Amino acid sequence: MNSQTEKISLQGAAGAIEVQRDQPAGAPRGIAVIAHPHPLFGGTMDNKVVQTLARAFVASGWTTVRFNFRGVGASEGVHDEGRGELEDMLNVVGQLAPEGPLAIAGFSFGAFVASGAVAKLWAGREIRQIVLVGTAAARNNVAALPLEAHERTLVVHGEADDTVALSAVMDWARPQSLPVTVIPGGGHFFHGQLPLLKGLVVRHLRADIA
Repeated sequence: MNSQTEKISLQGAAGAIEVQRDQPAGAPRGIAVIAHPHPLFGGTMDNKVVQTLARAFVASGWTTVRFNFRGVGASEGVHDEGRGELEDMLNVVGQLAPEGPLAIAGFSFGAFVASGAVAKLWAGREIRQIVLVGTAAARNNVAALPLEAHERTLVVHGEADDTVALSAVMDWARPQSLPVTVIPGGGHFFHGQLPLLKGLVVRHLRADIA
């Protein structure tokens, strides 16, 4: 993401996991782990939306960790339809954010995996912030979020998303009474609207300080 980005290789269940970590100025508020979009459709930790999320977290005082799912880049293994990818994310959290304040975020397929991570970790960890963007609710069984997590959660979706219909995300959110922030005219990758997306995430994260 920048010249100060630290490259790390972790050992996961399927082999090496390729990771990049960025530090904020000053003492970090915690560690944010961000998951990328679908590996079979070109998704990597260098995706522009993922990088936008990372920049928003760093600007808001969080150490930020991005990683490649198994079979992507230098991460070993093969795609596992979400099961192994959740295992990868939990491995990254366990090794790089074993304690202290934690944020979980994801884009598209990564938001689906992130929801599973929240469900697995919630009872035993302090998850301070959750950010889900372009949540892949159309083809995946996205986990419901704990009621206590709702005020810490930002869900963002594009009105004109033609990859994951807004209606699918609303069908997931409605039974939970979970608010969804809709970007008017926004597509799945928020072309031309990434500064707006970053601003929404920063505003959400900084509200936690007030």
